[in-house]
Amino acid sequence: MTLGLAFLIGFLNGARTFLAPALVAWSAAFGWLDIAGTGLGWLGAPAPAAILTLLALGELYGDKRPEAPNRTISYGLVGRIAMGALTGAAVSMGAVDPASGWAGAALGALGAAIGTFATLRARLWLAGKFGKDLPAALTEDALLVIAIALLIYAA
Repeated sequence: MTLGLAFLIGFLNGARTFLAPALVAWSAAFGWLDIAGTGLGWLGAPAPAAILTLLALGELYGDKRPEAPNRTISYGLVGRIAMGALTGAAVSMGAVDPASGWAGAALGALGAAIGTFATLRARLWLAGKFGKDLPAALTEDALLVIAIALLIYAA
């Protein structure tokens, strides 16, 4: 179950680079995810949580801009995979039934890679159905919120 959650949090990184890390950081800050005493314990401090939240909000805004870069370009894909590894490791180490941080990182990175391409295809499909990108982007964001709620409920 724990490693499955690591994969799923990584998958969320495929859609938005900073949303899942902000979620993980606030979860650690509020004590819902116990990563204190691990190499990722710094995520639970208020400053990283606040910075990641600002980055996530900026990304949500920037994603709606017509000049936003494609999420599959090299630096975007690498960033999503790196953040997927970070969040996957944090979830696997901080869960009630902890697992290996390395296994969580690997599954989080894999989830981010798969999520990047899957969510892009879904977004492009939605944009084709709507006839423009903005409604597709907003629908994608709404689906991410639902996915996060289900992920929290599953945890």
